[in-house]
Amino acid sequence: MAKPTMLTGGNPQIPKGEGEAPVRAYLDALDGWQRETCEAVDALVVATLPEVRKAVKWNSPFYGLPGGEYFLSFHVMKRYVKLAFFAGAQLDPLPPEGSKDPNTRYLHLGPGLPMDEGQLAEWIRQASRLPGSSKV
Repeated sequence: MAKPTMLTGGNPQIPKGEGEAPVRAYLDALDGWQRETCEAVDALVVATLPEVRKAVKWNSPFYGLPGGEYFLSFHVMKRYVKLAFFAGAQLDPLPPEGSKDPNTRYLHLGPGLPMDEGQLAEWIRQASRLPGSSKV
């Protein structure tokens, strides 16, 4: 199978799809620290919420609960991976990066931006219980 086209910043162009397969294709298209970071996030989401549902939309993995809205997505950038909590303004403590959308908060991960697994798992748990996440 041919490797997907890589978009600006190193994000792979993956067709929209539901389930594990499109997310796996996204992860497999990455290299180096980007792949390591994204696989670590994916594994932490699954470990925290084994019932999580996955999708790829707009060249980014999305995570939600069955029958619910998506609460988390991430996108590869040149220097970091940008995690988006769609109802992040309701998380405690707030993820560090703001957004044009007052409800969304971001966390950047990558070289020099380590992952605090305990805090991230807590944000994942909190975000999964919040109304007002993305219905995409």
